Amino acid sequence: MKFRPLHDRVVVRRLESDEKTKGGIIIPDAAKEKPQEGEIVAVGSGARDESGKLVPLDVKKGDKVLFGKWSGTEVKIDGHDLIIMKESDIMGIIGK
Repeated sequence: MKFRPLHDRVVVRRLESDEKTKGGIIIPDAAKEKPQEGEIVAVGSGARDESGKLVPLDVKKGDKVLFGKWSGTEVKIDGHDLIIMKESDIMGIIGK
C-alpha cells in the first residue's frame, strides 16, 4: 500500500466477524453488523503539542484495536476497504 496518513491519523482494516452465532445460526451478509475491531495498517508521524513538539502515536502497525461504531472515514485504497481515523477514535489495543 502506497499511502501514509498525516499527523495523528491511522489506517485500519476491519477484522472479519463470525458468520455463525454461538448456537450455529448462519448470519446473512445483509444482517451482519460491521465489526468494531481492526488491525492498524499504517500510522501517521504524530500530533504536535502546544509548544510544537512532536508527540508520537501510542499505536503501531500490526496492533489489533477496538474503535467506535461510527468512527473514521471508509475508503478504498489499492482495492482494499479501509478506514482512516484519528488516534483518538480508537478505544484501546486488544491483546496487550
